[in-house]
Amino acid sequence: MEQSKSIEQGKFKWSEHTTGLGFIFLFVLAIIISFFGDLIGGGTGVDGIFSFLNPGNLINIVKQAAYTGIIGLGMTLIIISGGIDLSVGSMMAFAGGISIFLLNLFPPDSVLGTVVAVLFCMLLGCICGFANGFMVTIGRMAPFIATLGTMAIFRSLIQYFSGAANILSISTVYPKFGPAEILWIPVPVWVFLIITAALHILLNNTRFGRYVCAVGANEQVARYSAIKINLIKLVPYVITGFTVAVSALLWSSRINCIHSSGDGNGYELDAIAAVVIGGTAMTGGRGSVIGTFMGAVMLGMINNMLVMGGVSSFLQQAAKGLVIIAAVLLQYKSTK
Repeated sequence: MEQSKSIEQGKFKWSEHTTGLGFIFLFVLAIIISFFGDLIGGGTGVDGIFSFLNPGNLINIVKQAAYTGIIGLGMTLIIISGGIDLSVGSMMAFAGGISIFLLNLFPPDSVLGTVVAVLFCMLLGCICGFANGFMVTIGRMAPFIATLGTMAIFRSLIQYFSGAANILSISTVYPKFGPAEILWIPVPVWVFLIITAALHILLNNTRFGRYVCAVGANEQVARYSAIKINLIKLVPYVITGFTVAVSALLWSSRINCIHSSGDGNGYELDAIAAVVIGGTAMTGGRGSVIGTFMGAVMLGMINNMLVMGGVSSFLQQAAKGLVIIAAVLLQYKSTK
């Protein structure tokens, strides 16, 4: 018995290594593609490697991954708790668009108007997340169905209020935030790192984090352990609403508008992809915020490689799909 237990403890677990190994593999693959891409283009190949390893390019990869990655950080908690949220893309357009409507009520140079709009967007995101969580917990609705419904509602509402047009900001203060840099690092990258650190601590170093994992692993046992199931399942939706609002603010301030029909489309798939690639189990009970961060950056690297390789943009979703399937298969292997 002791020997079999020892063998089981020493068994290699794919789930503990795939994200890190996958990140290293993609990084090396990107360097190889950069080399041959430059070689085919008539260069020496070395310039292609330097182009990829240029700090500006690496920072840009993380910056592009930040918008969906920030949403994915909140989604990690939802999936660990046994739920899912399909409304995050539409919620982003809704929260960002309504906030710009509010912002435009103030003079263009009003700092107060910008602060009010930012705070309102965060509050609105939390309210939308609360609505999703309320339907799942108190309403006893399946998370897939509840958030599928709100996905349509949020998108429909922002299109109605805007006449399906772009919602432009007249502020001269608001658009300075999104493209800004601190110590030569773009603000979205800093925000991505800060939220990653905060949610990592919340998940791994607090009682709430342990309860989220317990509920996702076995809700019935958690209920017998006197854990407040509804509260523990509700809070991740509110947190995700907050991360969606932050992403909406970063994106809308970067382009100084919200496209009511286009912005946020597919963000729910990219967020879920980052979570799955990061090693979080879709069945709930275990996951990693750091893994989601790496998963989002890995998706950014894939997009970067496809662009450098001259691959059609229409095939980028196919590449993401293959990566998601591979990640799920490796998760399945780890449970065997």
